[in-house]
Amino acid sequence: MLSKENPENRTSIVNGGGIPPLVQLLSYPDSRIQEHAVTTLLNLSIDETNKRLISEEKPIPSIIEILKNGNLGAKENSAAALFSLSMMDENKQTIGSFNGTPPLIDLLINGTIRGKKDVITALFNLCFIEQNVSLATKAGIVAPLFQLLENKNLDMVDEALSIQLLIATHQDGRQEMGKLSFIETLVNLIRDGTPKNKEFTVAMLHRLSLHNSNLMLAAL
Repeated sequence: MLSKENPENRTSIVNGGGIPPLVQLLSYPDSRIQEHAVTTLLNLSIDETNKRLISEEKPIPSIIEILKNGNLGAKENSAAALFSLSMMDENKQTIGSFNGTPPLIDLLINGTIRGKKDVITALFNLCFIEQNVSLATKAGIVAPLFQLLENKNLDMVDEALSIQLLIATHQDGRQEMGKLSFIETLVNLIRDGTPKNKEFTVAMLHRLSLHNSNLMLAAL
């Protein structure tokens, strides 16, 4: 908790050489210690300089392992840590290469609202790399994003549409999103959504129709 609120404490931990042992604790055979370690690294990564220092210790494989096998709290803090670290382009590649996309998508389906918000932001960052768009599509990202469009109570429609715009650059993603039920949902958002929903939705339909004019006819 010392690392969460106070920038001076974060600086003291880093200057005291705290990052390497914290990364080592990610693999310690005790789930509570793993959770505390990943949470502390998440808090330290608030500072931009620390993101790079943490990344140099190569924590991503261990964070992904906790994301796969930890308790719900540990999984959600791991997702938040990946979101923070994915702000760096080289980490986007690493997270995809170590198969971090499937457990993120699983948490998007099964996590709490807080967890879903961290996951969807992490996935948005990752999908700026074409390799990760392909991996996310193969891992089944389209269906849970569709559910977020349907469930407006989660207040994540804009975030879901933002990722879908990136996925629509990939042929497999377009095929999944080209199904009639998805088009109907987009049309409903144009009619009933917020101004920002409508802006994203029009852009989505335009992108899809560039590759399949029948989709625009279906929307009309």
